[in-house]
Formats: sequence, structure tokens, C-alpha cells
Amino acid sequence: MSVTDTRPGSPAFAADRAYRLNPQVALRDESFGALAYHYGNRRLVFLKSRTLVALVSSLHAYPSAADAISALVPDSQVVSYERALARLAASEVIDVA
Repeated sequence: MSVTDTRPGSPAFAADRAYRLNPQVALRDESFGALAYHYGNRRLVFLKSRTLVALVSSLHAYPSAADAISALVPDSQVVSYERALARLAASEVIDVA
């Protein structure tokens, strides 16, 4: 199990749990990846790769974030994508399903 905490006091991201795109978040495709806007907390987050956009968009289809990562991310980049998902969970772009 991979657990990452990106900020003091923030809930830890656990890759073995199921996640989804937060229902209050809208994604807008861009040439670099996508913009994620949270209508609740008014945060704007940049998703800087198409792979990350695909991963975030399809989290709901997998039993865990780890399963989604292993299906969509090259083995050599797993750790960096786990960190990216942890940051997105801390920003409330994704949440536990």
C-alpha cells in the first residue's frame, strides 16, 4: 500500500482505495493536458499531461487508484503519478469513491 501525505493535516492518499473525479470539478481540455476547476473551493489546478488527464478521468472505472495507475501509467512513472494523485486529492480534485 502506498500512502502519501502532501500537506500537514491533509488526509493521506492511499493508492489501494477507490477514487473518482470530485463531482464539483470540471475538466477543460488544453494542449498541455487540462485545467481542473473546483466550483466549491474555486481552485484552478493544471493537469500537465494527457496521461494524468486520462488517469483522473477514468479513476471511477477501477477498484483502486493503484489499479488505474497500473493500467494507464508506464512502470517507470508510477511513483510520480502516485504523487500527482496525492496532490490532486489534497486539492479536492479527486476524492474517495
